[in-house]
Amino acid sequence: MRIRNVTFGIVLYFLLFQSNASALSEYGKIDVYFNDQILPGETVATPTIKIGEPFNVKINMTVNQEYRVSGQISEIGSGNFEVIEGPSEMNKYSSVILKPNESYTFEWTIKPTEGWAGGSLPINFRYSLVEKGNPEPVLNGGFTVAYCTISNEHYEGKIPISEEQPVSETESSPTSASTPAFTLVGALSVIALVFALFRR
Repeated sequence: MRIRNVTFGIVLYFLLFQSNASALSEYGKIDVYFNDQILPGETVATPTIKIGEPFNVKINMTVNQEYRVSGQISEIGSGNFEVIEGPSEMNKYSSVILKPNESYTFEWTIKPTEGWAGGSLPINFRYSLVEKGNPEPVLNGGFTVAYCTISNEHYEGKIPISEEQPVSETESSPTSASTPAFTLVGALSVIALVFALFRR
């Protein structure tokens, strides 16, 4: 019961206190995409996906000066999502050095496992910016990209194949039909749903 309460607290924190999905600051700009749909402002995608159904998370970062930019896609706990393709595994950072006004896109294809089937969990992006010659980050941040509801059904479509295993030109990668939508009413509904699930 205590673990569920802690998990509920963490989910509530990520829902209420994370920064905007698309943001502009003195350090640069971040644009966030879920299944190739841009998430403007405070929008968080709220898809319902099947066990094993792939989805795409893309974060485009543009910096105003030279930084080592590190980013990771993360989950609460471990083993509830699996990276099919991307620059790093779940909860592991990938880094790149960017020049002033240069952009870089972190992109992952992810699928849910059976670990949280029948429940909902956020997918978060964490990042840091480090100036040349300075070991400490000038900025650490993070936000929720998607609050995924994982059904008990199994996905039966094709899973995208990574570059190590070439895909023939006749195959196409599947996309989820989910559309992002997140409002204050939606946020309160999600919180109420999570609270009801944890009270069981």
